[in-house]
Amino acid sequence: MASIDIRRPHRLSPSDAHAVIDQVAARMREKFEVKTQWQGEVLAFERTGISGKIAIGTDEIHVSAQLGMLFSPLKGMIEQEIRRKLDEHFA
Repeated sequence: MASIDIRRPHRLSPSDAHAVIDQVAARMREKFEVKTQWQGEVLAFERTGISGKIAIGTDEIHVSAQLGMLFSPLKGMIEQEIRRKLDEHFA
């Protein structure tokens, strides 16, 4: 099982960061049929073959995910897309 661990600094207020992650989660649900649930300042997400969390810190966004066998070969592409989205929303 492959794992992803990405940290990205941010300068948004907690409420603004939460709103951005909400937008990203809506897109994930629509595009990839991912189930999401907020647990405080952590958004947990999962679907068959992928599970993970997006944690909002005061100055950092932390994305961690576990990829099952089906998605492990796509790790590089998935990481690249996550980094692109983080740069787009938090750079």
